[in-house]
Amino acid sequence: MTYADIADLSYAAGLVALVRIDTVIAIDPSRSTAVRPGYGRFYIEGEAKSLLVSRKPLGRNVRYLVDLPLNGRGWSDDLEGQEVFVFARRVPGKPGELQLVTPTAQLRWSPAREARLRGLLRAAVSPDAPPTITGVRALLHVPGALLGQGRTQIFLDTQDGSFASITILHRPGVQPSWHASFSELIADAGGPPEAESLEWYRLACSLPGTPPPGADISPTRAARSQAEADYRLVLDALGPCKRNLHFRPQMTAQSFLAPDQA
Repeated sequence: MTYADIADLSYAAGLVALVRIDTVIAIDPSRSTAVRPGYGRFYIEGEAKSLLVSRKPLGRNVRYLVDLPLNGRGWSDDLEGQEVFVFARRVPGKPGELQLVTPTAQLRWSPAREARLRGLLRAAVSPDAPPTITGVRALLHVPGALLGQGRTQIFLDTQDGSFASITILHRPGVQPSWHASFSELIADAGGPPEAESLEWYRLACSLPGTPPPGADISPTRAARSQAEADYRLVLDALGPCKRNLHFRPQMTAQSFLAPDQA
């Protein structure tokens, strides 16, 4: 899974837990078929070793269904005794029963994966976590007093209505620099977000390939051209939002970041 895959799963989940698998039982395809060719559906029983994030506690014993890839002989890897991360939601009225946010929302444990996941979750629950970007509201380039000097600001729409913008600075004789701000206090400091950070994910995975028609409100044709060039500069610097999951989860009211609907 890529960083964007893990972020998608985390934001859609009601809980993220580390589970030690005790029992794996293949489900008869006539009763429940995996949603993707080359996969089988399995019933899992396990022990919740730790709860990485949730709005409610979780009991020790858990059970759920998961789709696992099959080898050429029609078997899956032996997972009994293995530890995995699950991205799931509780099943109302059935303590210990979980529903994965996608049929394959299970990730084998490793030290590197745990560090990556915990870092993402810490950033997600931080009070200054960047909001979900829903679009580009406006672009504005203002030339400076000197040749080669100027500033472009890209104002972004967010899901919660909070402020977000990108500022690109042009100075004579040097390459343009840019930074993102998720506060109304915009400072000419900092730089682009680090790759595989939550700020990077919010921008790289949400910004459209081109600004919407009418968003560029720069005063002249030359200024509008510069604003659009600066927008492309930002996209190129961010790079692609790579996703490998075949199933994209949807955030619901059960997400650990959504209001509690229980």
